[in-house]
Amino acid sequence: QVQLVESGGGLVQPGGSLRLSCAASGNILRVNTMGWYRQAPGKQRELVAVVSSGGSTNYADSVKGRFTLSRDNTKNTVYLQMNSLKPEDTAVYYCNLRSFSSSFWGQGTQVTVSS
Repeated sequence: QVQLVESGGGLVQPGGSLRLSCAASGNILRVNTMGWYRQAPGKQRELVAVVSSGGSTNYADSVKGRFTLSRDNTKNTVYLQMNSLKPEDTAVYYCNLRSFSSSFWGQGTQVTVSS
């Protein structure tokens, strides 16, 4: 099993920044993809950004140029730096780890962008 512990959500004004962290522990295979998805009220969960264990990243078009995803393989941790936040970024953000046929989710952290 894999456990994911998220931190860093909160309330921020439009144009502000937040940094999310997700630390993985447990039976983690070396080859994996970690990243973030989000779900706004009344909407489906969507990909925000993911990074492979080799360092390849994939971003949603809506966050390109504003969000940066990085990972520290020595700590099994990923970081999502979110800049120039917009009200439409408001959602519950979920950390995800995928490895072969397995997928694990964190409990979610709320990000609210509002004045």
